[in-house]
Amino acid sequence: MTFTDVTGAGATSAPGTVLVLGGTGKTGRRVVARLRALGVETHAASRSGDRPFDWSAPGTWRAALSGVDAVYIVGPEGSPSPTPAFVEQAVESGVRRLVLLSARGVDSPGHLSEAVGAPHRESEAAVRASGVAWTILRPGWFAQNFSEGVFLDGVRGGELALPTGDGTAAFIDADDIAAVAVAALTEDGHGGKVYELSGPRALSISDVLDEIAKVTGVRASYVPVDPTAYQAGLVAQGMHTEDAKVWTEAMEPILTSLEAPLTDGVRQALGRPPRDFADFARAAAAAGAWA
Repeated sequence: MTFTDVTGAGATSAPGTVLVLGGTGKTGRRVVARLRALGVETHAASRSGDRPFDWSAPGTWRAALSGVDAVYIVGPEGSPSPTPAFVEQAVESGVRRLVLLSARGVDSPGHLSEAVGAPHRESEAAVRASGVAWTILRPGWFAQNFSEGVFLDGVRGGELALPTGDGTAAFIDADDIAAVAVAALTEDGHGGKVYELSGPRALSISDVLDEIAKVTGVRASYVPVDPTAYQAGLVAQGMHTEDAKVWTEAMEPILTSLEAPLTDGVRQALGRPPRDFADFARAAAAAGAWA
């Protein structure tokens, strides 16, 4: 399988074999499913994937990269990031296309804490300098955090206490993120692009719970919590102090509505608008997310 662009600035031909890092995660497993549905040879790389992979064990990287033409990269948290070293090895192994999952606000001062933003910036710099075709995805907060992630227990338990005040966010459906990733991995025209990904409207946490209640018939209560008290509560529950600080700071862009502005990355990449939270909620409820 030939690639016509090694600069990241133009169109490339479709990949032969794709490696999906975090292949069992929120976006990774959706990318794997979509690629396989298209008939693309795809390997899920994770500790439990069909290609064993561990970010903390570089000895696992080369075997996972064997025979791979393109990689969907979901890097770990923490700085310094291991992604630059992985990118170097991927290129040495013959990979010709990289699609990186980054984060919204990575280049906007004050949007992300340094602990969260630094590894994303290091990863973005690595793929840009790789010498092969690259695409960067910058999604905001996932809608799936309410159906299969950190907010699920609160929704199911009837009370969601968060340090987000009346702030709003344009929550993005992880299926839309996966669709953009697959397009970048399999189609021409995405090389050298940075896609800013958001949903089609900004919602407060109360708005989100209203939408979920419309499809479940049960509304969880939203309890705004002071960030300092929230962080202390996490520590009291056993979370390490620094981790609690990072997690609390991660929600500040919702509190300040920095996550509210709408972006057009989904339309740029796919030619259609992103899925609305109401549509996501209907699908999640039908799948039993809040049963």
